Amino acid sequence: MLTIYHVPVCPFCQRLEIVLTLKGLHDQVHFDIVDITQPRPLWLLEKTHGTTAMPVLETSDGRIIKESLVIMQYLEDLLPARPVRRADPYERALENMLVRMEGEFTEAGFKYLLNQDPAQRQACHDRMLMQFARINEFLMTHAPERTFLFDEFGWAEAVFTPLLMRFWFLEYYEDFVLPDAPAYARVAAWRAACVSHPAVQQVTREQIIKSYYDASKGYGNGKMVPGRSVSTFTFAPDWRARPMPPRDKYGHNASDAELGLL
Repeated sequence: MLTIYHVPVCPFCQRLEIVLTLKGLHDQVHFDIVDITQPRPLWLLEKTHGTTAMPVLETSDGRIIKESLVIMQYLEDLLPARPVRRADPYERALENMLVRMEGEFTEAGFKYLLNQDPAQRQACHDRMLMQFARINEFLMTHAPERTFLFDEFGWAEAVFTPLLMRFWFLEYYEDFVLPDAPAYARVAAWRAACVSHPAVQQVTREQIIKSYYDASKGYGNGKMVPGRSVSTFTFAPDWRARPMPPRDKYGHNASDAELGLL
């Protein structure tokens, strides 16, 4: 059996769960949850040669594969039943072209969340809109009448959807919404179809918003906010038992008690 070391609320880890769900093979892989609020255990660092980023895949004979897009392709090659990638070379090229946009999209969204300077909010907002507009133009060029890039939820959607879901935190903490305008209409429809697809329901909006509160204060990846003793990425107390965090990320620093972490 394959083992995937992962963080349930991590978007890059969710990509693997989506691919396996689309293939109907999620139960054939063991998911080992890693607590990023604690130092990585020595046995895991030995496997990864000191790197801490998740996800990490371990084969049945102990070999290690890193980077979510690389692991996605490995799973696709290893488990060819119910392929997620397109077989046609041109269609696969289109997938790759859209996937290449993901890096700047991800960077813009997380920089927006992590930003602590109110004077930079508009610049972050505009940068995020620009990324959505680029995707809108691509979809209008190559799939103007379809819901997804092709006839069904596929490879590019599996790459992007975890980020589209995580950026719910921008709606909550930054009041970010896509304008009701032609420049965003196609990508808005694509986003709505992606985040509602049955294969992507591993996490919820509430879970994401609660978990990423510390990142909204500038402290991502389980780092501790000064003056606090528990990270919002903690597994206990469970996110379901915690109240929604305050939305004002610039003017208020919530305590552990206010966040339901004690």
